[in-house]
Amino acid sequence: MSTQGSSSAVSGLQKDAIGLAPVLFQSITHMAPAAAVAFSIIFATTYAGGATPLAVVLALVACLFVAISIAQLARHLPSAGGLYTYSARGIHPVVGFFVAWGFMLAEPIVAPLLYLVFGNALSGYLNAHFGTPMWLWAPFAAAAGIGVWVLVYRGVRLSTETGVALGAFEIVVFLALGITLIIAAGSNNTLSVFSPHTGNSSGLGSVFAGMVYTVLAFIGFEASAPLGEEAKDPKRTIPRAVILSCVLIGVFYLICYYGATVYFGPNTMADPKNGFFAFNGNDPWDGLASKVWGPLSILVLLAILNSAFANSNAGANAASRVGFALGRVGILPRALATVHPRFKTPSNAIHVQGVLGIVIAVGLGFALYNSGPSPSPLNAFALLGTVATLVIVGIYILTNLANVLFYLRNERAEFNVVWNLIVPVVGTLIFIPVLVASFGIDFGGLGIVGLTPPASYAPAIVVVWMVIGVILYFYLAARSPAAIRETARTFIEA
Repeated sequence: MSTQGSSSAVSGLQKDAIGLAPVLFQSITHMAPAAAVAFSIIFATTYAGGATPLAVVLALVACLFVAISIAQLARHLPSAGGLYTYSARGIHPVVGFFVAWGFMLAEPIVAPLLYLVFGNALSGYLNAHFGTPMWLWAPFAAAAGIGVWVLVYRGVRLSTETGVALGAFEIVVFLALGITLIIAAGSNNTLSVFSPHTGNSSGLGSVFAGMVYTVLAFIGFEASAPLGEEAKDPKRTIPRAVILSCVLIGVFYLICYYGATVYFGPNTMADPKNGFFAFNGNDPWDGLASKVWGPLSILVLLAILNSAFANSNAGANAASRVGFALGRVGILPRALATVHPRFKTPSNAIHVQGVLGIVIAVGLGFALYNSGPSPSPLNAFALLGTVATLVIVGIYILTNLANVLFYLRNERAEFNVVWNLIVPVVGTLIFIPVLVASFGIDFGGLGIVGLTPPASYAPAIVVVWMVIGVILYFYLAARSPAAIRETARTFIEA
């Protein structure tokens, strides 16, 4: 088939372009380990308090069980469509359509969410040390967006291999800091941080509320799945990358937050005025690093900036591949399935993601600047992160269900009670209270506290988005039913 001009046939993505290491770091950098430690999980401490390490462990178990479900499905369904293909084939094409529609809300906001982190962290540091204006966060965020745009456009090998180098640096810095804090805590080391009632108001109710943000920190471990058509030996590489990224970064989070909790003090972590979140002017990790590392605390800033850029790169990679796959089947405009003749990348999908990412980051950053407890572009981070958590937790639950149904219907001879029944069911049971907590709903007398603005706007945004999806579904069902059926295809087999 022709690749004349700038278009390509179905097989246009670059085959066998990347091995296990870059595919693994596509997931690892998508999780943004340093940025997640510094910006996502700190919100969990305001709820779970001294039991934040327990919230991390529960999120690790739940996400690991989803990773196992993804690994089971990827053995038979490698595709650039990723998780929506799994739901389409495992449950029903209609479910696959709505998973795809959910991804089209959640995946493209990952990059702008991290552009905000990049711009805010850099402008905040320069403001504190050199008195530069805080509004510089906007051009810094836009610059990060342009840099990611160029990397992703030039090819999956270049962008993912860049992710390996960037991801390794941030992990080394924060892992070293976590271990330093554990050593510095000395006799204050304690296993009480794994008890649900340590340093919070409502026990498990506080832990489940905190898990909204610990799960947010894990989002992205599945990001290697859309590289199924570009990875070497994808039926082995993708499952390994998904599971390894979840386990390795889960242990990394645990070391970091165990160290921070025992060093800071489990019983004061959730204090509204003097707790971990408020420490050092809402920048607790820089404060901890200054105490134990002195001038070397600059490495923490560099790791956060690096993490934000690397995660944006991975998010743009994944979002453009999902857009490519949906354009290929006609759910989105088919122009998104255009493949660059030289770089073998989905060029139009990348350009759309590039423009939208910068517009969302800068636009929402200004629009929500004064909407939170303090003026900051990170108010937009709180909203975007909560939206992503709501959507992705729902998709994770459906992926678990797809694991069960796919093997019962299509691969009955390979059905395993542990991997294809117990694991997905238990993982779903852990996620359900997190999903309910995302809506700020108390249940079972657990004392879950409602979300505060602008994060409290997230449920309405997700509901409106899914209503639009229902309208689009009925339109496509009447005008182009083949597009919905196509979500069940496994393109690498085609």
